[in-house]
Amino acid sequence: MGKQQAPYRVDHVGSFLRPERLKEAKLAEKNGQISLEKRKEIESEEIEALVAQQVKAGLKGITDGEFRRGFWHLDFLEGLDGVEGYTPEQYNQVFHGKPAPAYNIRLVDRVSFSDTHPFIEDFRQLKKVVDQYEGVEAKATIPSPTMLLRQELLANDGTSHLSEIYPDLNEFYQDLATAYQEAIQAFYAAGCRYLQFDDTNWAFLADATKRAEITQKGIDPEYIAAICTKIINASLANKPVDMVITTHICRGNHASSWLFSGGYEPIAKELFATDYDGFFLEYDSDRAGDFTPLRYWKEAGKKSQVVLGLVTSKTPELEDPEQIKARVLEAQAYIPLEYLSISPQCGFASTEEGNHLTFAEQWDKINHLQTIAQDIWVDHV
Repeated sequence: MGKQQAPYRVDHVGSFLRPERLKEAKLAEKNGQISLEKRKEIESEEIEALVAQQVKAGLKGITDGEFRRGFWHLDFLEGLDGVEGYTPEQYNQVFHGKPAPAYNIRLVDRVSFSDTHPFIEDFRQLKKVVDQYEGVEAKATIPSPTMLLRQELLANDGTSHLSEIYPDLNEFYQDLATAYQEAIQAFYAAGCRYLQFDDTNWAFLADATKRAEITQKGIDPEYIAAICTKIINASLANKPVDMVITTHICRGNHASSWLFSGGYEPIAKELFATDYDGFFLEYDSDRAGDFTPLRYWKEAGKKSQVVLGLVTSKTPELEDPEQIKARVLEAQAYIPLEYLSISPQCGFASTEEGNHLTFAEQWDKINHLQTIAQDIWVDHV
């Protein structure tokens, strides 16, 4: 389809449904029935099988399905120096559906990154598997630095020690950026050339209810959006020129439920002022709003790829292909077709439990996207 650089014409967010064998192994290790080494061995075997499935499905950016983590964001953040995991009474965000597991992270010291972070070795192992295939590349996914800002500043559950650790918040923002600069360099040294920052913070700031809540706390959402742009751009400041770094904007994804609602308009100007190479945007439901905020892509002088998440990962039904094609053509009022791609709106398993689809239905979604993309880009490019 004329495009062989990430993000690809058909791409995906990163996570896939966990095989039962994987879930059983993790539970067995927790209960002392198998060793940590045995659990990791099973993870590696299942990741090898997943890589083969992705290649067979025609995907070019290949992930480990997030098989080695429990949450899409907490595992990475907990691995940062100065951050610890803890078990609250409940997760500090309320899903419209099944509640998320009661686990979270918090700052206990100044935040920094160490190249001993387990995600670096996880990526090395993924790359070894992916490098056995031609025409594909290993893709790493981690949460955006602004996810730690949201946890500590916007949605803290009363346990945050942010003001004690960082009396001057500007130092917190700088430490976040520095930690991510170092994370980017560590991934690059491990051979990563395709990295994605996953981010529900922008959706939080776009949600009218959340905006009202933080305004009542004396926090200006417009100011915080500008701070987020600065943190992200500082994080990307020393990005290697041959490394693609994208972002995925999500409104929450756990067991086919969601967190936030609202179009991109309140945050689009700041979002497209970030220096990402690509934007994965959730557009599978009315909660995402229309395409008019995409005008900021052009106003910002962007040449980055915009990946439209027009196919949902939350339900098994296959979308009408003609409606998907029509929406891609509609988006061209703001972004030329050559800069557009398509994907599921989110991963299939942002948490271990996974969304309410079967494994076959998950791959049907990917295959559906491939067929639709062939029609769009062969017919119109």
